[in-house]
Amino acid sequence: MRNLWIFINRYNAFFFFIIFFAIGVILAVKNNSYQRSVTVNSTNEIVGNVYQNLNVWRKYLNLGSVNDSLAAENAKLRTEILSLQHIDSTKQVTVTDTANIPQYTYLSARVIKNSITLRNNVITINKGSADGIAPYMPVISPGKGVVGLVMDVSEHLATVRSLLHKDTKISVNIKKSDALGSLVWGVGNADITRAFVKEVPNHFKVNVKDTIVTSGFSSFPPGIPVGSVTNSSVSTGDNFMSIEIKLFNDFSTLQYVYVILDKYAPEQKELEAKLPHE
Repeated sequence: MRNLWIFINRYNAFFFFIIFFAIGVILAVKNNSYQRSVTVNSTNEIVGNVYQNLNVWRKYLNLGSVNDSLAAENAKLRTEILSLQHIDSTKQVTVTDTANIPQYTYLSARVIKNSITLRNNVITINKGSADGIAPYMPVISPGKGVVGLVMDVSEHLATVRSLLHKDTKISVNIKKSDALGSLVWGVGNADITRAFVKEVPNHFKVNVKDTIVTSGFSSFPPGIPVGSVTNSSVSTGDNFMSIEIKLFNDFSTLQYVYVILDKYAPEQKELEAKLPHE
C-alpha cells in the first residue's frame, strides 16, 4: 500500500491530466452536436468491427454443429430422392398418405475413429441402437460411394467393417452393361485407393473408366457409385475375369457417413433364413 501511495504521489500530475482531459472530452461531446455525432459514429464503427470479428470466431467455433446439421439435412434429402427413384413410372401412382415411409432411410453419422493401414480396417461412428442402427446395415459417404457394413452396435456407437477389409464382399455391376460381379479389396498390394471386381463373365466387354455401381442384390440399394475401371485385362484364366477399379472414396479423409436403413431388411432376412442350406 505504501508503494502505491508513493507511485500516485510521484505521477499525480499525469493522473490529474488524464482526469481533466476525460472531463473536457465529455463536456465537449455533450455540449457540441458536431463532436457528439462524430463520436457516436466512430464508436458505432469500432463496436461494429468488434462484433464482426467476434461473429467470425463464433462461426468458426460452431462449424462442428453446422456440419452435423448439414449432414442430417443431406440425409433427409437423400431419403426423399431415393424414394422418388424407386417409383415405377409405368404405373399411375396416387399419393394418399403423406406419412408413407420409403423403403430406404438415410441416417447421418460422424466418424470418430477410422483405420486404413490394417489388413482388416474398421470405422467407429457416433450413432448406435438408440438411433435405429443395427448390424449389416450399409454405410456410404456423402456423394462418394460405398464405405462398408455395420458390424457391432452399442447404444450410442457402432463399428463399421470398412470396404478396406478382407471379409467385405459387395455385389456390384458395371453400369454400362449391367454385368454382375463381387467387389473385394486387399488383392495384390492392398492399395487403399484400389479394389477389384471379381467373377465378371468374360463375354462382357469392359472398358477403362467404366463406372461400377452397387447392384442392389446385397445390403446396398442399387446404383450407388463405387469406382471406375482402371484395368480391364486382368483375367483369372477361366470363364470369369477380375477387374481393377479406382475407388471414388478417399478413406483417409472420411468425416461423415450415411447409414442406410432398409425397412424391408428384417423381413427379407427372416424369409431367407427359412431357405434350405445345401
